[in-house]
Amino acid sequence: MTVLANIVESRRGGVAIARIEGEVDASNVPWVEERLRALVTNEAEALVVDLSATTYLDSAGVALLFELAADLRRHQQELRVVVADGSPIARVLQLTAITGAAPTHPTLDAALGQQAK
Repeated sequence: MTVLANIVESRRGGVAIARIEGEVDASNVPWVEERLRALVTNEAEALVVDLSATTYLDSAGVALLFELAADLRRHQQELRVVVADGSPIARVLQLTAITGAAPTHPTLDAALGQQAK
């Protein structure tokens, strides 16, 4: 089996960070979802999903982001998304209006500083 994505996990204070490297599609979105949800503890204030190294994101991946945002909101937590300006992933997220569910940021530092675009 070919590994489509790798997730690099880290934390900064009360914020869990997941940098997704590679592709997210219907074939691996259950695995990605499991990894992302495992990062969020009751003490976490937010989950930052860094898509700056993501090369492909299909509708299953987009749906996952919307679901995560809604679930985190219910627990008084926040999803923040990092996406490079002008990237194909940014275009996909713009077309799906993800900013209505989760703020997007051009860099990890901006996401950690909560400066949404």
